[in-house]
Amino acid sequence: MNPPNILIACVGNIFLGDDAFGVEVARALSTRSLPENVKLVDFGIRGWDLTYALMEDHDAVILVDAVPRGEAPGTLYLIEPDMNEAGSSPQDIQLDAHNLDPAKVLRLAASLGGRQNRILLVGCEPTPMDSEQDMAMGLSDAVQAAIPEAVNMIESLLNEWNSTEHLAERS
Repeated sequence: MNPPNILIACVGNIFLGDDAFGVEVARALSTRSLPENVKLVDFGIRGWDLTYALMEDHDAVILVDAVPRGEAPGTLYLIEPDMNEAGSSPQDIQLDAHNLDPAKVLRLAASLGGRQNRILLVGCEPTPMDSEQDMAMGLSDAVQAAIPEAVNMIESLLNEWNSTEHLAERS
C-alpha cells in the first residue's frame, strides 16, 4: 500500500497578532524532516489558493490556524470539522481577499467537487486583540509557547497515518 498523500495547510494573517499561529507553525515545520508524502504549505490569507489545493486528491488534510473558542490563550485543539453541517448559501462560500476563513474554504472546495478523506484542524486559542488595535505583529507569549506542542501533535498524526492503514479505513 502506498503512503497516504497528506497536505498540511497552514493559514493566518501575520499582521493580526496571534492569527499568525498557522504561519509560525509552518515556519517551525519547515525546519523539520517531513516524509516525502507530506506537502507543507503556508497559505497565509490566500483562500483561493487553499481552495484550489483542496481540489487535489489528498488522503488527509491538516489545517493549522488560530481558533477562538473561549479557552485560555495557547490552548491547543484537534478538531475534525463536520462537513455534513456545512452551509451551501452564497454567504457560506464567499471568500474575503483579506481574511481566510477555513470553514468557508472547505465548503467552497466541497461545492466545487473537492473530496478529502480526512480533514483535521490543529487550532490554537489566540489572545484577544485590543479593540483599539488595527494591527499587531508577533505572537503573544502563550501562543508562541504552544508552537512546539502543535508541531509534536502534527508529527504524531503523520507518524500514525504513515505507519497504519488508518486513513484507508475512512475511504
